[in-house]
Amino acid sequence: MAIAWVFPGQGSQKVGMAAGVLDLPGARERFGQASELLDRDLLAICAGEAGGELGCLGDLNDTRNTQPALFVLESLLVDGLRAQGRQPDVVAGHSLGELVALYAAGVFDAATGLRLMQTRSALMAEAGGGAMTAVMGFDRTELETLVAANPDVVIANDNSSAQVVLSGTPKAVAAVSSQLSCKRAIPLAVSGAFHSPSMAEAATAFAAALEAVPFADAAIPVLSNTDPTPETSGTALKQRLRSQMTSGVRWRETMEAFSAAGIDTAVEIGPGNVLSGLIKRSCPGIGTAQISTAADLGR
Repeated sequence: MAIAWVFPGQGSQKVGMAAGVLDLPGARERFGQASELLDRDLLAICAGEAGGELGCLGDLNDTRNTQPALFVLESLLVDGLRAQGRQPDVVAGHSLGELVALYAAGVFDAATGLRLMQTRSALMAEAGGGAMTAVMGFDRTELETLVAANPDVVIANDNSSAQVVLSGTPKAVAAVSSQLSCKRAIPLAVSGAFHSPSMAEAATAFAAALEAVPFADAAIPVLSNTDPTPETSGTALKQRLRSQMTSGVRWRETMEAFSAAGIDTAVEIGPGNVLSGLIKRSCPGIGTAQISTAADLGR
Protein backbone atom coordinates (compact mmCIF):
# COMPACT_ATOMS: atom_id res chain seq x y z
CA MET A 1 0.00 0.00 0.00
CA ALA A 2 1.37 3.43 -0.99
CA ILE A 3 0.55 6.31 1.35
CA ALA A 4 0.72 10.11 0.99
CA TRP A 5 0.69 12.49 3.93
CA VAL A 6 -0.93 15.81 3.06
CA PHE A 7 -0.94 18.99 5.13
CA PRO A 8 -3.64 21.68 4.94
CA GLY A 9 -2.92 25.39 4.92
CA GLN A 10 -4.54 28.62 6.00
CA GLY A 11 -8.30 28.39 6.27
CA SER A 12 -8.27 25.03 8.04
CA GLN A 13 -7.64 26.55 11.48
CA LYS A 14 -10.31 26.23 14.17
CA VAL A 15 -10.58 27.78 17.61
CA GLY A 16 -9.89 25.03 20.13
CA MET A 17 -7.84 22.92 17.70
CA ALA A 18 -4.81 22.76 20.00
CA ALA A 19 -6.68 20.99 22.81
CA GLY A 20 -6.58 17.69 20.98
CA VAL A 21 -2.78 17.55 20.76
CA LEU A 22 -1.71 18.81 24.19
CA ASP A 23 -1.25 15.27 25.52
CA LEU A 24 1.37 14.52 22.89
CA PRO A 25 5.00 14.46 24.08
CA GLY A 26 6.61 17.89 23.78
CA ALA A 27 3.37 19.64 22.84
CA ARG A 28 3.36 22.32 25.54
CA GLU A 29 7.08 22.87 25.02
CA ARG A 30 6.64 23.45 21.28
CA PHE A 31 3.70 25.81 21.82
CA GLY A 32 5.86 27.59 24.40
CA GLN A 33 8.72 27.89 21.93
CA ALA A 34 6.35 29.37 19.35
CA SER A 35 4.85 31.77 21.90
CA GLU A 36 8.31 33.02 22.86
CA LEU A 37 9.18 33.54 19.20
CA LEU A 38 5.94 35.42 18.52
CA ASP A 39 5.93 37.28 21.85
CA ARG A 40 2.32 36.26 22.55
CA ASP A 41 0.56 33.23 23.99
CA LEU A 42 -0.18 30.99 21.01
CA LEU A 43 -2.05 28.43 23.11
CA ALA A 44 -4.40 31.12 24.42
CA ILE A 45 -4.89 32.37 20.85
CA CYS A 46 -5.76 28.85 19.67
CA ALA A 47 -8.29 28.61 22.51
CA GLY A 48 -9.85 31.97 21.62
CA GLU A 49 -8.81 33.43 24.96
CA ALA A 50 -6.27 36.05 23.93
CA GLY A 51 -8.29 39.09 22.87
CA GLY A 52 -8.24 42.26 24.91
CA GLU A 53 -5.09 44.29 24.72
CA LEU A 54 -3.64 42.14 21.92
CA GLY A 55 -6.39 43.30 19.56
CA CYS A 56 -6.14 41.62 16.16
CA LEU A 57 -2.93 39.91 17.25
CA GLY A 58 -5.05 37.86 19.63
CA ASP A 59 -7.11 36.46 16.74
CA LEU A 60 -6.33 32.97 15.47
CA ASN A 61 -7.40 34.07 11.98
CA ASP A 62 -4.67 36.69 11.82
CA THR A 63 -2.10 35.34 9.35
CA ARG A 64 0.69 36.02 11.86
CA ASN A 65 -0.95 33.54 14.25
CA THR A 66 -2.63 31.13 11.85
CA GLN A 67 0.51 29.95 10.13
CA PRO A 68 2.66 29.28 13.24
CA ALA A 69 -0.31 27.64 15.01
CA LEU A 70 -0.93 25.25 12.15
CA PHE A 71 2.77 24.43 11.88
CA VAL A 72 2.97 23.56 15.59
CA LEU A 73 -0.17 21.41 15.53
CA GLU A 74 0.65 19.58 12.32
CA SER A 75 4.31 19.01 13.23
CA LEU A 76 3.28 17.51 16.59
CA LEU A 77 1.00 15.06 14.80
CA VAL A 78 3.88 14.17 12.47
CA ASP A 79 6.02 13.43 15.54
CA GLY A 80 3.24 11.23 16.91
CA LEU A 81 3.10 9.24 13.68
CA ARG A 82 6.88 8.90 13.59
CA ALA A 83 6.87 7.60 17.18
CA GLN A 84 4.55 4.83 16.00
CA GLY A 85 7.00 3.92 13.25
CA ARG A 86 4.76 5.19 10.48
CA GLN A 87 6.19 6.73 7.32
CA PRO A 88 4.57 7.77 4.03
CA ASP A 89 5.79 7.19 0.51
CA VAL A 90 5.37 10.85 -0.45
CA VAL A 91 4.38 14.13 1.25
CA ALA A 92 2.73 17.33 0.04
CA GLY A 93 1.28 20.43 1.66
CA HIS A 94 -1.12 23.11 0.53
CA SER A 95 0.50 26.56 0.75
CA LEU A 96 1.92 26.88 4.29
CA GLY A 97 1.38 23.11 4.57
CA GLU A 98 4.40 22.68 2.29
CA LEU A 99 6.66 23.75 5.15
CA VAL A 100 5.16 21.02 7.33
CA ALA A 101 5.69 18.55 4.49
CA LEU A 102 9.36 19.56 4.38
CA TYR A 103 9.58 19.04 8.15
CA ALA A 104 7.92 15.62 7.81
CA ALA A 105 10.48 14.70 5.14
CA GLY A 106 13.39 15.62 7.44
CA VAL A 107 14.53 18.69 5.49
CA PHE A 108 14.77 20.78 8.68
CA ASP A 109 13.90 20.51 12.36
CA ALA A 110 10.89 21.94 14.21
CA ALA A 111 12.74 24.99 15.54
CA THR A 112 13.85 25.92 12.03
CA GLY A 113 10.37 25.38 10.68
CA LEU A 114 8.91 27.67 13.33
CA ARG A 115 11.36 30.45 12.53
CA LEU A 116 10.61 30.17 8.83
CA MET A 117 6.88 30.19 9.52
CA GLN A 118 7.13 33.27 11.70
CA THR A 119 9.05 35.11 8.97
CA ARG A 120 6.70 33.94 6.24
CA SER A 121 3.52 34.83 8.12
CA ALA A 122 4.76 38.29 9.10
CA LEU A 123 5.84 39.12 5.54
CA MET A 124 2.55 37.92 4.06
CA ALA A 125 0.50 39.84 6.63
CA GLU A 126 2.39 43.03 5.81
CA ALA A 127 1.81 42.62 2.05
CA GLY A 128 -1.84 43.67 2.20
CA GLY A 129 -4.14 45.41 -0.22
CA GLY A 130 -5.27 42.49 -2.34
CA ALA A 131 -8.22 40.13 -2.50
CA MET A 132 -8.95 36.45 -3.07
CA THR A 133 -12.14 34.70 -4.19
CA ALA A 134 -12.91 30.99 -4.43
CA VAL A 135 -14.90 29.97 -7.50
CA MET A 136 -16.62 26.62 -8.01
CA GLY A 137 -18.34 24.97 -10.95
CA PHE A 138 -16.96 26.81 -13.97
CA ASP A 139 -15.76 26.29 -17.51
CA ARG A 140 -11.95 26.26 -17.38
CA THR A 141 -11.47 27.64 -20.86
CA GLU A 142 -13.70 30.61 -20.04
CA LEU A 143 -11.88 31.14 -16.75
CA GLU A 144 -8.42 31.03 -18.31
CA THR A 145 -9.52 33.44 -21.05
CA LEU A 146 -10.83 35.96 -18.51
CA VAL A 147 -7.70 35.69 -16.36
CA ALA A 148 -5.40 36.05 -19.37
CA ALA A 149 -7.23 39.25 -20.36
CA ASN A 150 -6.76 40.83 -16.92
CA PRO A 151 -3.14 41.37 -15.82
CA ASP A 152 -4.17 42.14 -12.23
CA VAL A 153 -5.60 38.70 -11.40
CA VAL A 154 -4.17 35.17 -11.35
CA ILE A 155 -5.27 31.66 -10.41
CA ALA A 156 -3.65 31.40 -7.00
CA ASN A 157 -4.89 27.95 -5.97
CA ASP A 158 -5.74 25.44 -8.68
CA ASN A 159 -7.43 23.11 -6.21
CA SER A 160 -9.32 20.81 -8.58
CA SER A 161 -11.01 20.72 -11.95
CA ALA A 162 -14.06 22.34 -10.33
CA GLN A 163 -12.50 24.69 -7.76
CA VAL A 164 -9.90 27.46 -7.96
CA VAL A 165 -9.02 30.57 -5.98
CA LEU A 166 -8.45 33.87 -7.77
CA SER A 167 -5.99 36.40 -6.37
CA GLY A 168 -5.12 39.98 -7.28
CA THR A 169 -6.37 43.51 -6.88
CA PRO A 170 -9.88 43.77 -5.39
CA LYS A 171 -11.19 45.38 -8.59
CA ALA A 172 -9.71 42.75 -10.89
CA VAL A 173 -10.80 39.79 -8.76
CA ALA A 174 -14.35 41.17 -8.53
CA ALA A 175 -14.46 41.77 -12.28
CA VAL A 176 -13.40 38.26 -13.25
CA SER A 177 -15.66 36.69 -10.60
CA SER A 178 -18.68 38.59 -11.89
CA GLN A 179 -17.96 37.87 -15.56
CA LEU A 180 -17.34 34.15 -15.05
CA SER A 181 -20.27 31.74 -15.37
CA CYS A 182 -19.91 29.61 -12.24
CA LYS A 183 -21.97 27.92 -9.55
CA ARG A 184 -20.49 29.95 -6.70
CA ALA A 185 -17.97 32.74 -6.09
CA ILE A 186 -17.01 33.26 -2.45
CA PRO A 187 -14.73 36.15 -1.39
CA LEU A 188 -12.19 34.96 1.17
CA ALA A 189 -11.34 36.77 4.42
CA VAL A 190 -7.62 37.28 3.77
CA SER A 191 -5.28 40.22 4.28
CA GLY A 192 -3.65 40.15 0.86
CA ALA A 193 -3.43 38.66 -2.64
CA PHE A 194 -1.52 35.52 -1.65
CA HIS A 195 0.23 33.42 -4.31
CA SER A 196 0.23 36.26 -6.81
CA PRO A 197 2.73 38.85 -8.12
CA SER A 198 1.49 41.16 -5.34
CA MET A 199 3.63 39.07 -2.98
CA ALA A 200 6.84 39.86 -4.89
CA GLU A 201 8.38 42.06 -2.20
CA ALA A 202 7.49 39.56 0.54
CA ALA A 203 8.83 36.69 -1.58
CA THR A 204 12.15 38.48 -2.07
CA ALA A 205 12.52 39.02 1.66
CA PHE A 206 11.59 35.40 2.39
CA ALA A 207 14.08 34.15 -0.19
CA ALA A 208 16.79 36.18 1.56
CA ALA A 209 15.84 34.57 4.88
CA LEU A 210 16.00 31.12 3.29
CA GLU A 211 19.60 31.69 2.18
CA ALA A 212 20.89 31.26 5.73
CA VAL A 213 18.84 28.12 6.42
CA PRO A 214 20.38 24.74 5.61
CA PHE A 215 18.05 22.30 3.84
CA ALA A 216 18.96 18.62 4.15
CA ASP A 217 18.02 16.20 1.42
CA ALA A 218 14.54 14.82 2.05
CA ALA A 219 14.15 11.28 3.36
CA ILE A 220 10.75 11.13 1.63
CA PRO A 221 9.90 12.59 -1.80
CA VAL A 222 8.15 15.97 -1.59
CA LEU A 223 5.64 17.33 -4.10
CA SER A 224 5.95 21.12 -4.06
CA ASN A 225 3.25 23.69 -4.81
CA THR A 226 5.31 25.22 -7.61
CA ASP A 227 6.40 21.87 -9.08
CA PRO A 228 4.32 18.83 -8.10
CA THR A 229 6.91 16.24 -9.11
CA PRO A 230 8.73 14.07 -6.52
CA GLU A 231 11.92 15.71 -5.26
CA THR A 232 14.39 14.87 -2.51
CA SER A 233 17.24 17.32 -3.16
CA GLY A 234 17.39 19.91 -0.39
CA THR A 235 18.81 22.47 -2.82
CA ALA A 236 15.96 21.93 -5.29
CA LEU A 237 13.30 21.98 -2.56
CA LYS A 238 14.62 25.29 -1.25
CA GLN A 239 14.52 26.76 -4.75
CA ARG A 240 10.92 25.64 -5.16
CA LEU A 241 9.97 27.21 -1.83
CA ARG A 242 11.59 30.52 -2.79
CA SER A 243 9.02 31.14 -5.51
CA GLN A 244 5.98 29.73 -3.69
CA MET A 245 4.59 33.07 -2.48
CA THR A 246 4.21 34.48 -5.98
CA SER A 247 3.28 31.24 -7.75
CA GLY A 248 0.01 29.35 -7.73
CA VAL A 249 -0.66 26.26 -5.61
CA ARG A 250 -0.87 23.45 -8.16
CA TRP A 251 -2.98 21.09 -6.04
CA ARG A 252 -4.96 19.65 -8.97
CA GLU A 253 -1.70 18.46 -10.49
CA THR A 254 -0.52 17.22 -7.10
CA MET A 255 -3.55 14.94 -6.89
CA GLU A 256 -2.92 13.75 -10.44
CA ALA A 257 0.64 12.91 -9.36
CA PHE A 258 -0.74 10.82 -6.47
CA SER A 259 -2.80 8.78 -8.91
CA ALA A 260 0.13 8.37 -11.31
CA ALA A 261 2.35 7.19 -8.44
CA GLY A 262 -0.15 4.54 -7.37
CA ILE A 263 -1.03 6.14 -4.04
CA ASP A 264 -3.75 4.10 -2.31
CA THR A 265 -4.38 6.30 0.73
CA ALA A 266 -3.96 10.02 1.46
CA VAL A 267 -3.78 10.91 5.14
CA GLU A 268 -4.67 14.53 5.91
CA ILE A 269 -2.69 15.67 8.95
CA GLY A 270 -4.14 18.77 10.59
CA PRO A 271 -7.53 20.28 11.36
CA GLY A 272 -10.43 19.74 8.99
CA ASN A 273 -10.86 17.65 5.88
CA VAL A 274 -10.59 20.13 3.00
CA LEU A 275 -7.79 18.27 1.22
CA SER A 276 -9.45 14.91 1.85
CA GLY A 277 -12.63 16.23 0.25
CA LEU A 278 -10.75 17.42 -2.83
CA ILE A 279 -9.02 14.05 -3.15
CA LYS A 280 -12.27 12.11 -2.73
CA ARG A 281 -13.95 14.09 -5.49
CA SER A 282 -10.98 14.10 -7.85
CA CYS A 283 -9.35 10.71 -7.23
CA PRO A 284 -12.00 8.04 -6.59
CA GLY A 285 -9.34 5.33 -6.46
CA ILE A 286 -7.59 6.90 -3.46
CA GLY A 287 -8.89 6.36 0.06
CA THR A 288 -8.58 9.13 2.65
CA ALA A 289 -8.13 9.45 6.40
CA GLN A 290 -7.82 12.41 8.76
CA ILE A 291 -5.56 12.84 11.76
CA SER A 292 -6.25 16.03 13.71
CA THR A 293 -5.88 14.98 17.36
CA ALA A 294 -3.81 12.68 19.55
CA ALA A 295 -6.82 10.35 19.74
CA ASP A 296 -6.73 9.88 15.97
CA LEU A 297 -3.24 8.43 16.24
CA GLY A 298 -4.71 5.40 17.96
CA ARG A 299 -6.84 4.40 15.01
